[in-house]
Amino acid sequence: MLVTAPDMATMLSGAAVGFVLALVGGGGSILAVPLLVYGVGVASPHVAIGTSAVAVAISAFANMIAHWRAGNVRWPCALVFAVAGVGGTFIGSHFAKQLDGGKLLVLFGMLMIGIGALMLKRRAGGGDPSVRLTPATASRLLPMLAGMGVAVGLLAGFFGIGGGFLIVPGLMLATGMPLIYAIGTSLVAVVAFGASTAASYAMSGLIDWRLASLFIAGGLLGGLTGMAIGRIIGPQGKVLQSVFSIVVIAAGGYVCVRGALPYL
Repeated sequence: MLVTAPDMATMLSGAAVGFVLALVGGGGSILAVPLLVYGVGVASPHVAIGTSAVAVAISAFANMIAHWRAGNVRWPCALVFAVAGVGGTFIGSHFAKQLDGGKLLVLFGMLMIGIGALMLKRRAGGGDPSVRLTPATASRLLPMLAGMGVAVGLLAGFFGIGGGFLIVPGLMLATGMPLIYAIGTSLVAVVAFGASTAASYAMSGLIDWRLASLFIAGGLLGGLTGMAIGRIIGPQGKVLQSVFSIVVIAAGGYVCVRGALPYL
């Protein structure tokens, strides 16, 4: 089968996202949509969002298995958050599909700036490692988990992102669990949000499955490379995360400007 220039661009874009995810521990999926639109040349922002949602779900699933084996997933909390959020993703994706592509890109760029700023803020690793969702704690934890789940799900569905950088602080705020458990637990919701967003866009015929498969293949290769380099650089990873945060903010500004140009 002939490999075209867009095919190569898609694999390279996927590799970039996978590399960043492995190297700095998250946030790479926020680059998937602008890479597909401006790097690969996907004409429709809606197709780019639907296609990236497939890649986000599969990438998160692979990471979730690793965290599950390490004992970092608090399943009852994860399932409540995910189930509540899935409803939000369908609502969010429904409204996103009604919005003009250019305006959607402007909003996406604004989200990138916000997430980049959130990534710059140092997250504390404290918390209560014994926190559990039980009959005794349900009256306190269930409303917070469900409310946070719906809110984050709306954003994840609207923008076609996994929402990990929104889910992690949301889980910590709702339950008081430590950062490492919040990261592992968040991946259950990222899988659910990505899969439900992808399903919504698939039902509307807004996923390019060929591009999705190439993007995922590139992401796997980029992830392996990122993990290898991450082991070499060690503590410098925190510096890289700060640099990447600034890149996300700058890229968000670019997306905003490009999306707004047709209306000027």
